[in-house]
Amino acid sequence: MVNRRVVLSIWLPSGCIALSRGLMLPVLPLFALSFEAGYGLVGLVLAAEGLGNLLLNVPAGMATRRFGQKRTMMVGGLGMAAMAAAMFQAQSLVELLVYRLLAGGFMALWNIARHTYMTDVVPVAQRGRIYSAFGGIGRITSFVGPLLGGLAADAIGLRWPFLLVALMRLAGVAAAARWVQEREGSGRGRLSAGEVLRGQAQVLKAHWKVLASAGSGQLCGQTVRSARTAVIPLYAAEVLGLEAGAVGLMLSLSYALDMLMFVPAGQIMDRRGRKYAYVPSFLLQSAAMAVIPLTETFWTLALTTMALGIANGLGSGTMLTLGADLSPERGRGEFLGLWRLVGDGGSAAGPMVVGEVAEVAGLHTAPLVVAAVGVIGAVLLATLVPETLRRKTA
Repeated sequence: MVNRRVVLSIWLPSGCIALSRGLMLPVLPLFALSFEAGYGLVGLVLAAEGLGNLLLNVPAGMATRRFGQKRTMMVGGLGMAAMAAAMFQAQSLVELLVYRLLAGGFMALWNIARHTYMTDVVPVAQRGRIYSAFGGIGRITSFVGPLLGGLAADAIGLRWPFLLVALMRLAGVAAAARWVQEREGSGRGRLSAGEVLRGQAQVLKAHWKVLASAGSGQLCGQTVRSARTAVIPLYAAEVLGLEAGAVGLMLSLSYALDMLMFVPAGQIMDRRGRKYAYVPSFLLQSAAMAVIPLTETFWTLALTTMALGIANGLGSGTMLTLGADLSPERGRGEFLGLWRLVGDGGSAAGPMVVGEVAEVAGLHTAPLVVAAVGVIGAVLLATLVPETLRRKTA
């Protein structure tokens, strides 16, 4: 069984980081638009954190092995907090873009170290429930975040929520410092840089087929997931003419239903199998995304985003669980760095796809393209990836 300290070390730091992300959701797209940028540039700003994450995922896996899980996590959290504070005083779109890229790099350190730690301390038979609950905690805080971020932006301006983001990230670092215990044999600086690089190459050589098959499905699935953070605010503001507070309320309603699904998602993964959660999740998200161009009022769009929330909640913790199941005991940090590299490619691609398609063909077309990508991801995961629950528990 997982003890109380382990549960707190997983949930408390991640809850603070998730709340900070929720605060930013309704604010960042509108803040980027305030610099009189086109949809393509706004999409690039929204994707920049994912791009920075993408570039640093593999080095983050190597850093976790060399310096240890806790220390790597702390550096990542402090860096994310510093970048949020820097965004508060950004004076140009280029400056905002740079801070977002750097924040993504620090997020890679946080995410890989945290994922490696969780995989080490959570037994296989409980991964579905623990990981889905971990995702649920993030969704609960994300339910509150967009509402608070939107209200703060309407009351005191689009800049001030970034300071709240920085404070919440510092709280996450403090929680990690208090509850995360460095694993025995983790880091300690015993490995040279050359040894770490050779270890990374060995892991890639041994597991490239798994990363290519499962990773391609994850890439498409994470694209449709991350696209909603761009589609909903932009469509609501530009097509329906809604204010930041209304956008925040809409996103909070979506996360309210999203967070209710983490318990059934965990039960499904640990009892029926991982595929019974993530394949329907991506298919349903794609269907809801395709409905967005048909919405014409606040409530029709809100109901569609709520459907997106239910579908996304069904996939709570699924990609974390799948990555943990597929990871080898030797070279786990390096494998998870590569796994996150692929997934974060999708996270970065979502807003960029929305921005570029909207620039060329309009905001009504972008959700349809994203929906098609999501369907492709569901099909790839259903056909190319074996059921990992039965394989790991056999």
